Amino acid sequence: MVGALETGGAWLMDFRRVPHWLIVGATRTGKSTLIARMITELAPQPVAIVGIDCKGGMELGLFEQRLSALATCRSQAVAVLDALVVDVQDRMRICRAAGARSIWELREKERPVPVVVVVDEMAELYLTNGTREQRAEAEKCSTYLLRLAQLGAALGVHLVVAGQRVGSDLGPGVTALRAQLSGRICHRVNDPGTAEMTLGDLNKDAVAVAQSIGEAEQGVAVTTGDTGGWMRGRSHLTTPAEAQVTAAEYAGLAFRLAGVARALQDLDGGEGA
Repeated sequence: MVGALETGGAWLMDFRRVPHWLIVGATRTGKSTLIARMITELAPQPVAIVGIDCKGGMELGLFEQRLSALATCRSQAVAVLDALVVDVQDRMRICRAAGARSIWELREKERPVPVVVVVDEMAELYLTNGTREQRAEAEKCSTYLLRLAQLGAALGVHLVVAGQRVGSDLGPGVTALRAQLSGRICHRVNDPGTAEMTLGDLNKDAVAVAQSIGEAEQGVAVTTGDTGGWMRGRSHLTTPAEAQVTAAEYAGLAFRLAGVARALQDLDGGEGA
C-alpha cells in the first residue's frame, strides 16, 4: 500500500495484476516520495530490488543496503540491464523445460526470485550530448528496457520507470516502452503534453484531471487501475531517515543476482584496467 485514494480505499501497486509502471511528475510533486514509499513496502518482501539512478544514486542510494544492485551512471545501467535480459532468457528456458507459462506455475523451490527494477529519471538514460559512445549507450538502455518490459511480466521481472516527462524528445524508444508500461501514475507536470503522453492512450478523462493538480497538492497523483479506470490518490510520506532505517532493517533480504553482480564487477575491472 503506497497511499490512500480519494475514494477512501487503499492505493495499491500490485505487480501480479499490473506488472510494469510509469511514474511521471515535475520536481517537488511527490514522485520521489511515492518511489520511496513503494520501496519501503517492498523491502520486507521476498523480492530482489534493483535500482538505476544515474544522478549518482542521490535518490535510490538511501535504500542501497536493501538493493541487490544500484547503477549510478549510464554505463553501469547498460551492464545491469544487459545482465537482467540474460536472466530473463534463463527464466524463459526454465519455464519451457517445465512446461510452465510463467514462473508462478513453477514449484516454489524452482521459482526464481521476483525482481523489481526501479529507474529514477528515465531522461538520464535516453538523452545524450551527441557523442557516438553516449548514443550507443542510450540505444542499448532503450533496447534492454523494452525487452524487459515485453518479456518480464510472466517471468517475474517488473519495471518501475520514473521521470519528469515522457515524450518523443527522449528518443523513439520511449513511446514503445510507454506502451508496455500499463500502470500509469501522473503527478503535477510542467506541460500538458506530458500528461497526455502519460495517460492519454489509456483514459482521456484522466489527462484533464492530472492537468488540474495544483502546486499545493504535493503527493497527489492520478493513477490508472487494471480495469481501465482512473483515481486520484495521495502517497504516504516516507522521510529519508525512515528510508535508511528500512534499508538497514531488511538488508538481509538483498538477494544476490549473480549475473548482475558479475556484470558490475566486470565493468569496474575494465574501467580500472
